[in-house]
Amino acid sequence: MLRNAAKGVARKAALDLSQLPKPGDKLHGFTLLRSKHVPELELTALHLQHDKTGAEHLHIARDDSNNVFSIGFKTNPPDDTGVPHILEHTTLCGSQKFPVRDPFFKMLPRTLSNFMNAFTASDHTFYPFATTNGQDFKNLMSVYLDATLHPLLKEADFTQEGWRIGPENPQAMLAAGPEAKPEDNKLVFKGVVYNEMKGQMSDAGYLFYIRFQDHIFPDINNSGGDPQKITDLTYQQLKKFHAEHYHPSNAKLFTYGDMPLADHLKEIDAQLGAFEKLRGDLTVHRPIDLSSGPREVTLVGPVDPLVDANKQFKTSVSWILGETNDVVETFSLALISALLMDGYGSPLYKGLIDTGLGTDWSPNTGFDGSGSLGIFSIGLTGVQEADVPKLKAKVQEILRSVREKGFDRSKIDGYLHQLELGLKHKTANFGMSLLHRLKPKWFNGIDPFDSLAWNDTVAAFEAEFAKGGYLEGLMDKYLLNDNTLTFTMAPSATFGEDLVKEEETRLSSKISEVVSSVGSEKEAQAALEARELALLAEQNKAGTEDLSCLPSVHVADIPRQKEPVTLRMEEANRVKIQWREAPTNGLTYFRAINTLENLPDELRSLIPLFTDAIMRLGTKNMTMEELEDLIKLKTGGISVGYHSTAKPTDFSRATEGLIFTGMALDRNVGTMFELLRKVVIETNFDSPDAAQQIRQLLQASADGIVNDIASSGHAFARRAAEADLTLDSYLKEQVSGLTQVKLITNLASRPESDSMEDIINKLKQIQQFALAGTLRAAVTCDHESVEANSKALSSFVGSLPAESAVFPTRPAPKFSRDIKSFYPLPYQVYYGGLALPTVSYTSAQGAPLQILSQLLTHKHLHHEIREKGGAYGGGAYSRALEGIFGFYSYRDPNPLNTIKIMSNAGRWAVDKKWSDRDLEDAKISVFQGVDAPKAVNAEGMGHFLYGITEEMRQKRREQLLDVTKDQVREVAQKFIVEGLEKQAERLVFLGEKRDWVDKSWSVKEMDINGSE
Repeated sequence: MLRNAAKGVARKAALDLSQLPKPGDKLHGFTLLRSKHVPELELTALHLQHDKTGAEHLHIARDDSNNVFSIGFKTNPPDDTGVPHILEHTTLCGSQKFPVRDPFFKMLPRTLSNFMNAFTASDHTFYPFATTNGQDFKNLMSVYLDATLHPLLKEADFTQEGWRIGPENPQAMLAAGPEAKPEDNKLVFKGVVYNEMKGQMSDAGYLFYIRFQDHIFPDINNSGGDPQKITDLTYQQLKKFHAEHYHPSNAKLFTYGDMPLADHLKEIDAQLGAFEKLRGDLTVHRPIDLSSGPREVTLVGPVDPLVDANKQFKTSVSWILGETNDVVETFSLALISALLMDGYGSPLYKGLIDTGLGTDWSPNTGFDGSGSLGIFSIGLTGVQEADVPKLKAKVQEILRSVREKGFDRSKIDGYLHQLELGLKHKTANFGMSLLHRLKPKWFNGIDPFDSLAWNDTVAAFEAEFAKGGYLEGLMDKYLLNDNTLTFTMAPSATFGEDLVKEEETRLSSKISEVVSSVGSEKEAQAALEARELALLAEQNKAGTEDLSCLPSVHVADIPRQKEPVTLRMEEANRVKIQWREAPTNGLTYFRAINTLENLPDELRSLIPLFTDAIMRLGTKNMTMEELEDLIKLKTGGISVGYHSTAKPTDFSRATEGLIFTGMALDRNVGTMFELLRKVVIETNFDSPDAAQQIRQLLQASADGIVNDIASSGHAFARRAAEADLTLDSYLKEQVSGLTQVKLITNLASRPESDSMEDIINKLKQIQQFALAGTLRAAVTCDHESVEANSKALSSFVGSLPAESAVFPTRPAPKFSRDIKSFYPLPYQVYYGGLALPTVSYTSAQGAPLQILSQLLTHKHLHHEIREKGGAYGGGAYSRALEGIFGFYSYRDPNPLNTIKIMSNAGRWAVDKKWSDRDLEDAKISVFQGVDAPKAVNAEGMGHFLYGITEEMRQKRREQLLDVTKDQVREVAQKFIVEGLEKQAERLVFLGEKRDWVDKSWSVKEMDINGSE
């Protein structure tokens, strides 16, 4: 108790302005250069420099227990081999102080951090984490600093994480010996980053964006790596790049929160002091100079099989703007971008997408102020070939029209109101958000203090605007000219095939190099097999290595009881209301659920389209533009969505309905309710434009959906597997899984002549019952606002239809009996999920299942699927509420090997001699999520959304802390081993259909055109 009190005093002192160091003060090897108090963000920024090396350090002192650390380096890529990205991976594979395989992943279950990762940006690399625990902060900072400054950079780690050539399935080859199948011995390119970037290149949106960057920023190479170039990178080049770039003189450090700065600096100086100062990589690359006139670039990309074959082009037009160190001008250009294209009523949306020139914005659309010069792009996807040349002229016509009319002050006020609400909204990850906002500009020479000065920037903007013609003048200066880059990606039916051929040719060439060096093909094969088996042996040591050098927090540090969130329940006007009274900075947060029974499948599956349509069509007396303006001016956003949940006491049962959310300043709550009522009840589905606007929504959703699946394919695979196990999973898959994808793409492919009458009639049916009947609500607000909010809520409920929708009783859905399902999709790698039914949230067996998922992920699956198998990710999970245990793999080059690993994981867990340390690690990793900080508007939501009471939550907490090794083995045996024996599992994989997808698989075609 005394220790905690002392910590509290230390943290208060760390925030006291009078006790913070002053400019010129020396502190643990650093000198404070300057400081700035920012009252609107309730923080004080301190900019320091390390005396010996020149490393920069930005500390943000703020009353926030979720403390953040980051070390980053300027890493301009010298080529497209992805050396910054591969280095980011290999630095985390062992260091001088922590010489174990993969200390980064080994630390994941030894920390209570709520965020831990590393990122490679276009010209810098950074390593951030966030935690509320003081000892945890010191532990992780020690690991991060040693990993980045003193990595082992072993050649085996380079080949594992970067690239190598090796037999496709070395484990099968090893097991079979001379009887090994030819396909197991077949030589292929391997490597975690190599496969990750092959997956990225399957995403047409990413490909468009990265190729656009290649041409707008030719001085900056692809930091992530192009698979065609990754295989040119050598181990020596990797080490050289680290020596030149991962040095304190080239580093920027960031700390945030309520922990004392002096403690951080002492530890950091101890690490940096071993280095001498050198000249860092200060080069700030600039985009191309377009002052000499327009340029055009056209490249080819993949065909999207789920989109109209005649609308496969992506095209954009871009301008280079001014220096981003002028923060007022940069703020104003971002405002112009929002006014031009934010919302369905914006001039560019109406002129480009409403008119059918394209179906959605291209990935590079908008204002990018992260570099030294701003870039403004307007682009479209889903464009017909004949319309590609029309884009620039149409954009210029719209810009001239906007310039002549000028900007509406009320629209500007709406934008500024959104900024005000953003400042007031108390998020749980403010520090991490701040890091992401400041970091790119800081690495490009832009003063982070200027980026923090919100009120100063807005005041300076208002002063310029008051002079008249300010925004119009910026348009004259930067946009009303023809100094543009037009970038187009055309579809190529052979794109995927060409990639495969290129890889085969490159592989053959690389193998020939090995043959030349060793003498013969047979010797080359033997050498590459031997290297792969040596790597396999090295990887296999990971399971038995001594991890005692790694620091850890302890289960004993986790409180057995958690302070309950105080909720107050009442019923008024037929509505059950959950009140959460807490400091909210003058904001009110609202949620309501309308529970629907026996909802027909054909209506449920259209709820996502309904929720999009009511924010698109407008009402009989208000256009969508007018509604959008009012929503921005009076609220922090309103939304309607689908909600379903399993019962905490019985996972086989579920409830579903519509959920309504809104946020507003206390004074605007009544308007927020009226806007919610208006968009739901008054949206005009009978307007002459309704069919065309709905078609545009469908086409925008369908366009790029293949890319969406590529970025989270494992989530779609898991959802599809789970859908055949429980009612709640079935319901969720209908509205957010591959079933929904198929529905949307089929509707989007209807001919233009189709009136959509059948769909519109169903949407009108949903509209009739959406807000009808008995709601239950949750309100989070300050105590002083309760009375006014209660009156506003009462008035809102009184304006709604009283009669609930009644649907005929329906039989429970019949789940598919297909144990193995395969969805052919155009990806170079695979995504998979295997799911099994388990128990309800309140079952005593739920806690050991959750612990088991962590044990399998950290002690077995990560090692087998990622390190040895080459997938970008893989693991186990336990859905406590849904009663499901499962496995997944992500960007996986070797699905057959993964399926075998998943199938044997239960037996492995039963036979494993778990140590006390293993169990300790698993419990710590579970509590990272259990005790992660929550935003004020998320407090009490477990009870409101899912029916999890404080008693249930507390009992579950105690059960998790008390899980034993025997309990883990028991649930592994019962739910995984025996579940698989009973064929209770469902297995789903997505990707390119190959020979291994035999008749034992049920193939589920996704292609709307019916071809594979």
